[in-house]
Amino acid sequence: MRILVVEDHAVLAREVATGLRRDGCAVDIARDGAEALEKTSINDYDVVVLDRDLPKVHGDDVCRQLVAQPEGPRVIMLTAAGSLGDIVDGFGLGADDYLSKPFAMAELSARVRTLARRSGPAPRPAVTVGDLEIRHDERRVVRSGRSITLSPKEFGVLEVLAARPGAVISAETLLEKVWDEYADPLTNAVRVTMVTLRRKLGDPSPIGTVKGVGYVLRDAEEAS
Repeated sequence: MRILVVEDHAVLAREVATGLRRDGCAVDIARDGAEALEKTSINDYDVVVLDRDLPKVHGDDVCRQLVAQPEGPRVIMLTAAGSLGDIVDGFGLGADDYLSKPFAMAELSARVRTLARRSGPAPRPAVTVGDLEIRHDERRVVRSGRSITLSPKEFGVLEVLAARPGAVISAETLLEKVWDEYADPLTNAVRVTMVTLRRKLGDPSPIGTVKGVGYVLRDAEEAS
């Protein structure tokens, strides 16, 4: 899941980004409204965490432009003001959710994940492919009754593949959805993560490789 955090306070921006990354998200940061609009015009984000009081371009204007896009990202607005009037104003701009500062990181993370699930077709709480079960809400993976512990990046890769079982997903798409803007497009991060993920999932591997195209999650027994 790819997230943009738009916050002009550097410390808070880093704290939010760090918390979301620990939860397995790929996170970019914009420090003002103009930078936010520039990044959203280049990258495909699932959710934008948007501070309302921003320099250069106000958060309200950023929100209006984002929600006007036919397939734009979901928006959760952050503000130091938490009155009912402010909340109504935020939703009136088209924001999908609203959170007053200060807030608990666990709450923000939960709301971000809820919005990300709304950005596409409604997913099932769990996806089963052969003997492999991916439980999104619990961030848990079970194979043949055995619980498997994955790193945030490994789970992120599996989550993207599980969103479209049987479809071939390119390494570029995985890099965009699971890493962030600082990831070198020539990096071998996807390949290395795939090696450790396959090892943890065991044999026969439920993740296949289509040479020169990408990776696919399928029923390992049917593919073998």
